[in-house]
Amino acid sequence: MNTPFSATDRVFIVDDDLSMREALTSLLRSTGLRVQAFASAAEFLAHLAQPAPATPDGPACLVLDVRMPGMSGLELQRELSERGARLPIVFITGHGDIPMTVRAMRAGAVEFLPKPFRDQELLEAIGLSLAQARTAQQEENALRGVRARFDTLTPREREVLALMVQGLRNKLTADRLGISEVTVKVHRHNVMEKMQAKSLPELVGMCERLGMRAGA
Repeated sequence: MNTPFSATDRVFIVDDDLSMREALTSLLRSTGLRVQAFASAAEFLAHLAQPAPATPDGPACLVLDVRMPGMSGLELQRELSERGARLPIVFITGHGDIPMTVRAMRAGAVEFLPKPFRDQELLEAIGLSLAQARTAQQEENALRGVRARFDTLTPREREVLALMVQGLRNKLTADRLGISEVTVKVHRHNVMEKMQAKSLPELVGMCERLGMRAGA
């Protein structure tokens, strides 16, 4: 079976039905996916609470049953959201209804599949979920890089950067900070170099990622 999955892709399964967990695990592993299955939401949350590995894992998604003893799938979705866990979810259920589907999708679910579903339907939903997770991971890595470069700036360079983002020219920046225009130019050059920005618009975009607003 040809699949778009890579060796780093992971899928978590949370379903209280043992036969379903085993069937899904077998199917997904046959495509080369790394799979971990859990019998309850509590068991999955306990897994997430474990220390993160030194080497970051690849993109991941969650295949989640809706109705389970204890915490339901929808309740787990809400709990993950409150914890800030950005994990795309594919819901599966034998008891779905329209209000439940709407609620799940509004909360960010990628797909809601009523049982029985075709293997291909599930694989396509997982493919879409992993694509979303991969994009989110790339964005997070890029932001981490911007933060790391920002941390190398001196306090004065950060002051100059803030005024650059506001659009102040060298003379106004010099007047605001009580330094010479020549010194401002040196700081601006250092800021651009340290932030690895090729242009002012690119630098502004980096600052917006960090929560610094232009014109503030």
